[in-house]
Amino acid sequence: MRMRNEKAIGIFIFIAGLIILLGKLGVFGFIGRHFWPLLILLPGIALHALYYARLTPSWSLVPAGTLTVYGLLFGITNTWGSGLMSNLWPAFLLGIAVGLLEYALADHRRPAMVLPVALGVGILSIILFGFTLLHTGIIYVLAVILIVGGMWLLFGRGRQGRGW
Repeated sequence: MRMRNEKAIGIFIFIAGLIILLGKLGVFGFIGRHFWPLLILLPGIALHALYYARLTPSWSLVPAGTLTVYGLLFGITNTWGSGLMSNLWPAFLLGIAVGLLEYALADHRRPAMVLPVALGVGILSIILFGFTLLHTGIIYVLAVILIVGGMWLLFGRGRQGRGW
């Protein structure tokens, strides 16, 4: 019995020393800085899995969809820089819309106002994404598309047929 206790204490001391050494080398700081969005993404995926395994009710899809979208959003901004948040902030509304939409489509009782609210919040999110993109370089792409479309209407269409 005494031999087992000494081995257990030895294993505990070895693991404690290893954890301290890895902490001093910055391994845990690296993991925390780069993989923290998984703390949001994995519960969202787990709630989806629990629902599809028929272990949770359909309303659990609201936090599942929201957490999944938020986890992806924070993963993107953590990887490519937090400056992206100035353009991706409408994803917070999109996360709520995705969660509500999943709930509305999965619940067999079809809650009355959930689907219209989900669609409304989702459309608002997409409109806000459009506004934030107009403040970036996409405005130049939009201008070129409008110029090419106008030239096509002026010059390309008249040769093919009668036109308007």
